[in-house]
Amino acid sequence: SALPLRLCSVFNSATGLTLTGVMPGCVPPAQDQRLESPDLLLPCVLRLQIYNEKKSQFEIKRNNPKDLVERVARDISKLLNSKRKALEKLAREAEQLQKEHVWQDGVTDGEEESLLESSSPVELEFVDDPNFKNKVNYSSSAVQIPTDIYKGSPVILNELNWTQALERVFIENRRDDSSLRWQVFGSATGVTRYYPATPWRAPNKIDLYDVRRRPLVHALLLLLCRSGSVSGLTLKLMKTSVVEMLDTLSDDDYVNVARFNEKADAVVPCFRTLVQANVRNKKIFKEAVMHMQAKGTTDYKSGFTFAFEQLLNSSAPRATCNKMIMMFTDGGEDRAQEIFEKYNWPNKTVRVFTFSVGQHNYDVTPLQWIACANKGYYFEIPSIGAIRINTQEYLDVLGRPMVLAGPRAKQVQWTNVYQDALGLGLVITGTMPVFNLTADTVSSQNQLILGVMGVDIAINEIKKKTPTYRLGANGYTYAIDPNGYVLLHPNLRPKIFNFREPVTLDFLDAELEDSNKEEIRRQMIDGKSGQRKIKTLIKSVDEASLVLPTYSENHIKANLSDQILQVQYFESLLPNSFESEGHVFIAPREYCNDLELSNNNTEFLLNFIALMEKVTPDSKQCDNLLLHNLILDTGIIRQLVDKVWKNKDLNTYGFLAVFAATDGGVTRVFPNKASETWEEDPEPFNASYYRRSLDNKGYIFRADELLNPENDTIGILVSTAVEITIGGKNIKPAVVGVKLDLEAWTDKFKILASNHTDNRQGSNTCGPNRGCEMDCEANSDDLLCYLVDDGGFLIMSNQKDDWNKVGMFFSDVDPTLMYALYNNSFYKRKQSFDYQSVCERMPNSESGAAPRGVFVPTIADFVNVAWWTSAAACVAYVSLCSGDAADEVDADGIDFKERGCVMIQTQYYLSNLSSSYNILQDCVNCSRLIHAKRINNTNLLFVVAEKLPCNTCEIEKLSQEEEECILFSLCSPAAALFFLPLQENTSDCGRGHAFRPSLYTLLLIQLLLLYPAISPHVHLLLQ
Repeated sequence: SALPLRLCSVFNSATGLTLTGVMPGCVPPAQDQRLESPDLLLPCVLRLQIYNEKKSQFEIKRNNPKDLVERVARDISKLLNSKRKALEKLAREAEQLQKEHVWQDGVTDGEEESLLESSSPVELEFVDDPNFKNKVNYSSSAVQIPTDIYKGSPVILNELNWTQALERVFIENRRDDSSLRWQVFGSATGVTRYYPATPWRAPNKIDLYDVRRRPLVHALLLLLCRSGSVSGLTLKLMKTSVVEMLDTLSDDDYVNVARFNEKADAVVPCFRTLVQANVRNKKIFKEAVMHMQAKGTTDYKSGFTFAFEQLLNSSAPRATCNKMIMMFTDGGEDRAQEIFEKYNWPNKTVRVFTFSVGQHNYDVTPLQWIACANKGYYFEIPSIGAIRINTQEYLDVLGRPMVLAGPRAKQVQWTNVYQDALGLGLVITGTMPVFNLTADTVSSQNQLILGVMGVDIAINEIKKKTPTYRLGANGYTYAIDPNGYVLLHPNLRPKIFNFREPVTLDFLDAELEDSNKEEIRRQMIDGKSGQRKIKTLIKSVDEASLVLPTYSENHIKANLSDQILQVQYFESLLPNSFESEGHVFIAPREYCNDLELSNNNTEFLLNFIALMEKVTPDSKQCDNLLLHNLILDTGIIRQLVDKVWKNKDLNTYGFLAVFAATDGGVTRVFPNKASETWEEDPEPFNASYYRRSLDNKGYIFRADELLNPENDTIGILVSTAVEITIGGKNIKPAVVGVKLDLEAWTDKFKILASNHTDNRQGSNTCGPNRGCEMDCEANSDDLLCYLVDDGGFLIMSNQKDDWNKVGMFFSDVDPTLMYALYNNSFYKRKQSFDYQSVCERMPNSESGAAPRGVFVPTIADFVNVAWWTSAAACVAYVSLCSGDAADEVDADGIDFKERGCVMIQTQYYLSNLSSSYNILQDCVNCSRLIHAKRINNTNLLFVVAEKLPCNTCEIEKLSQEEEECILFSLCSPAAALFFLPLQENTSDCGRGHAFRPSLYTLLLIQLLLLYPAISPHVHLLLQ
């Protein structure tokens, strides 16, 4: 047929597609303009050499990555050390205050009321403080007590009494360091005292926040009895207790969960040894535990043998400290002494904690003996209300060696990043233990931890120590902790706040992983310094490191000493100049200390102008580099308006707008009315067009993200980076571009996608033996002509029905054609994972789990749990993971509408194919010929295909939709731990109640229980 020849004819002329009606002046008019020379799409910024004309007003400075990293590390270290001093003072003073406190066994009603009122912030006057993003009172502290703790108990009232004296220390610390944020003492009793005072924000929710969830290093084996006697409420209590216990572990800990009756095995078969207690692993454990069923008989020997083999043979990096077995059971007579003699005595390197679950009338002496004989503790969990308390108390036992070690244990621990519930945003917390110094050897009070001191540091405060704007839009600083989790990273953007789990993200999950990054991560964890240049894919939108693209190795530093010139440039920022010179957006940066930020750019600009009327750009309260560069760029872009934009009729060229944005933070859109529909981020470093243009050569086409069907002018954004070389130094200081009118340029596209000129006199008929004039408009019934961008999104089409699909993924426009392009290697596919996604809450299962409780993570929350680490793979749910989400299981009774989850993302990108290719797509009942060609110097693929003659074609439907997945990952390396097996007093190991009732008592109870059943028969006999 003639169609293949027509397609060849069209495509063979693709390199000569006529480009008419574009902005003149850049190329001599007599020259034939081609699509592969798209310089005409944009103003001739480079030829006008505006930057060269202004080169006396700035200099290009080189960024030294090593020096930058070292400076950032020093500044962050200095910041952390200043908080460490405040912590040390608080801990020292707290220990002394408690030591001097005289215990009061009896507190009168009046004294009780006074203490509780003095701890309440309700009657205080509060003032707004931008540093805290909250209303605070600096003259007082406040107290928060969990709702499951009785406020009137002598322990709590004495604690309120002596901790009130901490207010003096809080105030002194703030006077010494005004940058201090929340200062908190978290008591082991569950009380939190924090400064400055502010109302506790837990509206309409049960407040069950408890500071006793603090990080201690564990190598833990949870052992669950699942004999047939464990059923009903007892089984539910046991499952919920184990879930609660898992939540006390951090990503520094290692854990496994086993079940036993006559035999013992792991609840998760693939976890054959201890695994890192990160969020992903704990979720899998919780799923498995909640689906556990009871059967068989009890054999303690099988359970303890399995547990000791796991702990003593573990190869986990840090599973040598605080080894523990925690056994949950409904009772038993066996003491399994021979197992302890074989594995644990005489050194007793493994502690054994026993938990009697449910309400029973058996003798608990064997369980108590097991705990006392192995440096552990015995607990009873008779009901739901006892779960939280008794699954936390084991921490006091583990704290004994730390207290005995004294000053050597006084080390500051920094938490993972988490969201502060009091409004401070993302923070990390420095924590330090507070020891009980009371010398009372009888009750061993000198081996108890009083609590933990904490001081917050906002992540934004740390970010200020980094050279953000000197690195360009795509350069960035990041920092990781010893587990590889990021402290700073541009991709650390949590979508759930005030959520139970800290905001932790592994470095390799924040990036697109490759072997180079794995090595960089490992060396950073090992504390090694270095520098490496790598070529890698990037995602579209406390060791320190820096990522610096080659074009960001230099930066501009303005030299605007001439104040008259400053004023001239500054005038173009005034709104009264917008009508003639175009609208100006300025990046909402902290140019000066007193500048009030705003999410409304017009309001921010007015705030900026008002401040500049009071201070000069050289003021000490301003960032001179930021401010001078902003003013310089304002003047440079104004030259572009005067010399190019004002002299052209944009409508003639089908332009809705022209624009320019700079590293200095200026974005100018011309004409002024185009700003009404301008939706791009006023911060160029956050704008996708800006970042993509810097990382790619040529012209980047992008359709409007939000298409409004009622809007007659749908725009196509086209942008390119301005690249200059001065003094042998290369830099990309700006991006310029145009916004195309889709309808006008679709008409041009139809002409361009042909091998004839616009001055044709009729059209030739195509035939098998002769060439013909091609017209994507005249032959639109036969031909499909598309421009598709480098991500697989539709930019232009000769089909009018497709105009409202511009900006959509091409597979949603023509799935068979997109599959053919992918199957023939025009596009490649890359999968990545979003570890910070939000999913709807899954429905509860029928496994008997209690609903999830409220947890308010704040400064005193010291649980460090991790997101999933690297080497991820998405797998389908199997029987282990079917059903409800594990993190819904808790004992506290509140449910969340959303939950954190991991989503798999699929992205497509153009391969390096550059030649013209013919594709024969063969379906079952028909076939068609397709031609595709990469358009040089753009991010576009030109595709011509005949319409598919048949309705069906068996293909894989390509999609970019995110899908939730469960991730299996490698454990992260962990930091060094502290543990000292000193002369510990283990006499306090829990006290059970040996219940041995008399025969008379048992008979009486049986009669009472049987009375309702036999009473009708008794009455009948009496009658």
